[in-house]
This record gives sequence, C-alpha cells and structure tokens, in this order.
Amino acid sequence: MRLAPRIIADQDLRFGKPVIEGARVPLDLVLGKLAGGMTYEEVMREYAIEREDILAVLDYASKHLAAEEERATA
Repeated sequence: MRLAPRIIADQDLRFGKPVIEGARVPLDLVLGKLAGGMTYEEVMREYAIEREDILAVLDYASKHLAAEEERATA
C-alpha cells in the first residue's frame, strides 16, 4: 500500500511498518539516524538510499505529526 511518494507499507515487509519503497528501510530508522547526528550523506551511504528518499521520510513524518490530536493541557 502506497502511503506517500516513495513510502509504502506491506504486511510482508518489516511487519507492515512504513518503509522506503525499493529499499525496505523503515522510516523510524532513518529519522533516528538523523536525530542521532548522522548527515544525509552518511544515511544515504549506509542504507543505499537517495536524498529524495530522506526528504520523503521527513515530509511523511511532518504530515503525520501535524495530524496528531495529542495536545498539552494545563
């Protein structure tokens, strides 16, 4: 199932977690590596993905977070 450009989910791949199409790299892995300080270039080299894949991951994550209903309360 296509979730977004370059992003798919398939029950037979990584237990249905969203992955980069063609690379089978989970989105949470890419986000974690970037959050941990790896550069785009390091992530691209390590997981054989393209810059456009990373940008698709970031776009998907930002839209997913924007849709969350969780809010801080006093």
